[in-house]
Amino acid sequence: MFIQQAYKGDNANWKVILTSILMLAIFIVNIIYVLFGDIDTAKQMEEMYQQVSNKNFWFVVNLSFFVFLLLMLFGLVIYLHKRSLVSLTTARSKVDLKRIAFSFGLVLFLGIASFAVECYLYPGMVVLDFKPVSFFMLIVLSLILFPFQIGFEEYLFRGYFMQQIGILARNRWFPLLLTSVTFGLLHSANPEVATMGGVTMIFYIGTGLFLGIMTLMDEGLELALGFHFANNFLAATLATAEYSSLRTDSLFKYVPQESSPSFFHILVPIVIAYPIILLIFTKKYKWTHWKEKLFGRVPSASESTVVLEAPFKN
Repeated sequence: MFIQQAYKGDNANWKVILTSILMLAIFIVNIIYVLFGDIDTAKQMEEMYQQVSNKNFWFVVNLSFFVFLLLMLFGLVIYLHKRSLVSLTTARSKVDLKRIAFSFGLVLFLGIASFAVECYLYPGMVVLDFKPVSFFMLIVLSLILFPFQIGFEEYLFRGYFMQQIGILARNRWFPLLLTSVTFGLLHSANPEVATMGGVTMIFYIGTGLFLGIMTLMDEGLELALGFHFANNFLAATLATAEYSSLRTDSLFKYVPQESSPSFFHILVPIVIAYPIILLIFTKKYKWTHWKEKLFGRVPSASESTVVLEAPFKN
């Protein structure tokens, strides 16, 4: 079991609390700053882009911090909790790169297809904004930096928190719900929420729930990593809006006065796309025992059959 992999490390309460505080502090401060401070985030963003108009520069600035955060999380897991990164990633003996690649390719295909349908149903919704040099630079930067950004979010929420809460609660449903809601709430300071309204939180929490289900059913993070990477890659390179947290020189731009309806951005992924993806994964990886894997009991350390590993093994 994926959650039981936490038993391979040192789970002293103070170590779990310290790691959690260090990892969440920046997000909590940002939410308090945006939601409770007398701040116009849209105006601040405009001022930033007026000072430095190069969008790739701000893209690097926004994502570079995740390099530090992911490496910090890995360091705490290895040296403080004395666990391997494999145990944080999967219940398999090694990380399945083919799973990551398949999930990435599937979501890339479905994302482009969904965008094409959206453009057909709402003509004039986007305009071509192809800037060759800047666009290809964006592709390169995305391939370099997004693994750190999505890696941090997946390893923290579906990895570290899912496992630690799971062995504490001794079940699977509570960490699934708690990590999904927390994942959504920590996105509440995103500019998209201010522009599109609180309904956007349905998308963020729903996505967290979807990724959590995927992780528990597959006993690993590989499929979630591939999905999240492809999703964010498309969000940055295919089409962006001026209100987006990822304001880039993407291939297309949403026309401000005719911005894409929230139906496509929120309901289509949750109601249509996510179930289709889960069905495909179910068939391909032969998932069974849904009730047990999503709502079942997590054995205690003494009952667990997990074989402890040597510290610092990676």
